[in-house]
Amino acid sequence: MLKAIFTLPRTVWVIGLISLVNDSASEMLYPLVPLYLASVLMAGPRALGIIEGIAEATASLLKLFSGVVVDRSRRSKPWIVFGYGLAGVGRPLIAFASSWPLLLAIRFADRVGKGLRSSPRDALLAASVGPDQRGLAFGLHRAMDNAGAVIGPILAFALLASHVPLKDIFLWSAIPAALCVGLALAVREPKAAPLTSRPPFDWRLRDMPALFKRYLFVVALFTLGNSSNMFLLLRANELGVPQAQIPLLWAAVSAVAMLFSTPLSALSDRLGRVRLLIVGYVAYAVFYFAIGFLDTGGWMLFALFGFYGLFMAATEGVEKAFVADLAPAHRAGTAFGWFNLVTGIFLLPASIVFGWIYQSIAPWAAFLFSGSCALSAAILLLFGVKHKALLSTTSKSSEHDAS
Repeated sequence: MLKAIFTLPRTVWVIGLISLVNDSASEMLYPLVPLYLASVLMAGPRALGIIEGIAEATASLLKLFSGVVVDRSRRSKPWIVFGYGLAGVGRPLIAFASSWPLLLAIRFADRVGKGLRSSPRDALLAASVGPDQRGLAFGLHRAMDNAGAVIGPILAFALLASHVPLKDIFLWSAIPAALCVGLALAVREPKAAPLTSRPPFDWRLRDMPALFKRYLFVVALFTLGNSSNMFLLLRANELGVPQAQIPLLWAAVSAVAMLFSTPLSALSDRLGRVRLLIVGYVAYAVFYFAIGFLDTGGWMLFALFGFYGLFMAATEGVEKAFVADLAPAHRAGTAFGWFNLVTGIFLLPASIVFGWIYQSIAPWAAFLFSGSCALSAAILLLFGVKHKALLSTTSKSSEHDAS
């Protein structure tokens, strides 16, 4: 597999490096947001749910828009550069937030940047490799993304241990932001066939395969139970993990995902995407059931978070490779836009509902709800998508090998 990794195109590696640097900054701040919200802005889980839900939902709408635009123009690079630039400007401003609505506005700007870059980036990755390497390419991208998610929390831990104020840590994120923009400017797009006429701005699903539409429904159900990961960090803190160790805990999750993302995603090139996704969704349900009923921290909590890293490794790259398998080549940007829209727009009710159940009923009830959604999605994927999806992906792989 190592030989196959190093034969991947330069574009895949540059995009992966951008994600590594960007996530080093983003994940340095990510574990600190709920702490900053609670200790500085004096807001609770409901405010956290509203902030994360609205921010991600807005990003998702823009992911569809940018995906459709890419299909019309065949240009991804401008959106990638602008998206990373906007997010880089927004993050340091968290240091100046004096209330949670202001934090919401800043997170909103950060997610706008993500919305504008995500679908063009995914479409560019899909266009850079053949169908038999999609799992490997997206897996490598997720591995490098998660490598940044290891570096970032470790930096946060080091700064917190050195008694650096939370506000100052947010300001440090400006340095990797500038580096990200420089790398984005170095991205090379593969030559696209010249357009004889510019296609209309069409965001609709009517000419998408029925299998892709069913897959989106499964993703929507799973995402309804996939609330913001910040609730996991909040739960860990309530179970006794000290504030200074919260970033290390999230770094451990990302380290597991980093190590296993490439091999597990590449495995889907041979065994099929659906099999890996079913295993991943069931693993998510088991994790949420377990952490919901856990009453103390210790080694069991850390083991569960490591197990959550395996779920991330088995699903993040595979989900996107499956989108590329199912979508027509000329509408790949729109397909990724719809996938990103669904996974983001359902995060709004997911985070709000989870936060409400968590605070109004009990934490175990919120985790039980999320785990049940994941288990239901796995069952639907097994009986509603599996058979035809396996035939479809096998056929595409055969056609690519024959060519």
